[in-house]
Amino acid sequence: MAPVFLLLSALGGFISVALGAFAAHGLRERLEPPLLAVFQTGVQYQMYHALALLGVALWLRMAGPSVWLKAAGWLFVLGVLLFSGSLYALALGGPRWLGPVTPLGGLCFLLGWAALAMCAIRMFKAT
Repeated sequence: MAPVFLLLSALGGFISVALGAFAAHGLRERLEPPLLAVFQTGVQYQMYHALALLGVALWLRMAGPSVWLKAAGWLFVLGVLLFSGSLYALALGGPRWLGPVTPLGGLCFLLGWAALAMCAIRMFKAT
């Protein structure tokens, strides 16, 4: 599972940088400042969670299989798709029904961080 999360982390980071550059150079003149800020929020959270996914991949590699780490990784991936993806779409004029999708992505992020905490707690108990 670690190689999958490592690959998804690398792709997520790559796409985040590409979309950030696109926003800075291609969207600055086309979007109103509030919509550009929405897009940039998506980019920031995607990058944060690409790095978090890198941490999950490395932790899995060091600690071995863990249900909590796997859950955290997949929750981060789902969070990026729902949270950042809906923000990108909304900023670019996507359908308004995507608005309620964004908090679901945020919930996935929160659950992913909680899963990491559970993994850490279990590690402390094991030592």
